[in-house]
Amino acid sequence: MFALEFPPINELIRWRDLFTSFNKISIIACLAAFGSMLLFFLASRKDPLVAPTGSRNLAERSVEFIERDIVMQTMGKDGIGWTPFLLSLFLFIYFCNLPGIIPILQMPATARMAIPLFLALVVWVIYNAVGFRHNGFKYIGAMVWPKSVPVGMRPLVGAIEFLSNIVLRPFSLAVRLFANMLAGHMLLVTFAFLSNAMFTAQTKQMFLRPMGVLPLFMLIFLTAFEVLVGFLQAYIFTILTAVFINSARHIEH
Repeated sequence: MFALEFPPINELIRWRDLFTSFNKISIIACLAAFGSMLLFFLASRKDPLVAPTGSRNLAERSVEFIERDIVMQTMGKDGIGWTPFLLSLFLFIYFCNLPGIIPILQMPATARMAIPLFLALVVWVIYNAVGFRHNGFKYIGAMVWPKSVPVGMRPLVGAIEFLSNIVLRPFSLAVRLFANMLAGHMLLVTFAFLSNAMFTAQTKQMFLRPMGVLPLFMLIFLTAFEVLVGFLQAYIFTILTAVFINSARHIEH
């Protein structure tokens, strides 16, 4: 019988610490932060009077993408000042997602709950601080007693809104990113192990070796697909952040 020995899940998402509480996930997160800063450092060294190329062109395209497809779509012109924060958030998440398809690293840092949860808590603090800054205590009042719904429904809707905005949003943001990236990582690992097991089948199971191309093709397809998923998850997290900040600023909406 053909037997596939799949390693324990814990071995696929954990590595030995290089030193206390610092492992490969920490390295990937540091590289993601460094890569984001390096991109704009290199871009800043280019002559602004010359047509943008290389790093400067990539940096300008990134800024335009955040302004046109996120800020203007969710916050309008009043939200342009949030572009640096949203751009930093997007790039950091994307660079944390990308190592899932890079040899040796082969693990998105966001497939561990700590980083998505930390980012979600940062967003939670920011949009609530913005809500209080722009509206004072009316921010909570409008949440628990929404005037846009019938009076009889306001206690129920208010309780739901309060629970959603104050308690559940950071967890939903974090879990959405974490679950999608972990699922993609596990799929890649599964097809990689299956393909390797078939290609290295014992002599009595030689007929399985040609069939190894099937999971291999699936692995290649999923690897390409994970590039798109990593981008989409960074985009979704960032655009939801913009939506939350805008809704906190304009409680009447």
